[in-house]
Amino acid sequence: MGSARIDARDAAVAVGIAVVLLTAGLAEGNGAGNPLGYGLLVAGGLVLAVRRRAPVVALAGAGACAVGYQAAGFDVFAVAYLVAVYSAVRAGRRLVTVVTSVVILAALPVAAMVSGGAGEAFVRARGVLELAWLIAAGAAGEALRQAERRADEAERTREEIARRRAGEERLHIARELHDSLTHQISVIKVQSEAAVHVAEKRGEPVPDALLAIREAGREASRELRATLEALRDDNLFPPYGVEQLPDLVRQARAGGLDATLTVDGRRRGVPDAVDRTAYRIVQESLTNIARHARAGAASVRVGYRPEAMTIQVDDDGAAGPGDTPGNGVGLLGMRERVTALGGDLRAGPRDGGGFSVRAELPLDRTQ
Repeated sequence: MGSARIDARDAAVAVGIAVVLLTAGLAEGNGAGNPLGYGLLVAGGLVLAVRRRAPVVALAGAGACAVGYQAAGFDVFAVAYLVAVYSAVRAGRRLVTVVTSVVILAALPVAAMVSGGAGEAFVRARGVLELAWLIAAGAAGEALRQAERRADEAERTREEIARRRAGEERLHIARELHDSLTHQISVIKVQSEAAVHVAEKRGEPVPDALLAIREAGREASRELRATLEALRDDNLFPPYGVEQLPDLVRQARAGGLDATLTVDGRRRGVPDAVDRTAYRIVQESLTNIARHARAGAASVRVGYRPEAMTIQVDDDGAAGPGDTPGNGVGLLGMRERVTALGGDLRAGPRDGGGFSVRAELPLDRTQ
């Protein structure tokens, strides 16, 4: 329900631009007495209230109103359309913006002719929507979109680095504990067990101190094993999994990538480790696409079979059939995760162009 509301700031901008357009129309005077023209001036501003929730609707509406009030005889600068262009480009709708703007630029001279100024049609059209202003609005939207995407990527990178460092530190502590304590505790446990066994075999009374040492060794061994398992457990982090993949795809689309998610088969008995690994593969793949691939579209496909789960991420980026896949930290981390589960990972350029990552994760055994 909250997402359906119009943002108060957008509404204020829309009302303000509607007032500016109406005031300019009243001052210009060529369309005086034409209520339809005045209505289009106001509508051209008010449609901007949805410019962030529905940028294409705002773009088409503002453009249509600009052509309409031009045909009604109002030679008013189409500031609302420029704002709509800026908002649409910022939302990543560059192709739609270019196509719509070409249509609007072609329609304005015709609208000017309809209004009666045939001799000055093209001059008036250029005054209504200067091409330079149009390019400037689009460039401003693209610049801000790129800045926001870089900020989001930097934030995700910081989070990933922090998680990776925390995981490495936990594994380091686990190795240190294992190397320094496991052997000593095992020696105490084995020696005390042997001493108790020998005493019982000889029929001699077992000292209470020796029994206490044996029990302490057993308990210390259990606690150390539990501690090492906890340090190696990814559950210390938030429970990311396949259920969160739609959020990753939405984030990619917000960054300008035409990303889709397809799920084949029914989810049955997916171990937590497989679930987390599938999420990390998709996350790392989409991050690499945004940073390096120069792609316009990407597809994420999840497949469930009785014995295995498959993850495939394809893009239409710059990679070619002859290119060699990189060996960055992200790809290496994916391989390590998949190998630890006994699965298989293939990553490389596609025959038709672009890059593909495909992982097969067994569901009947995890390590």
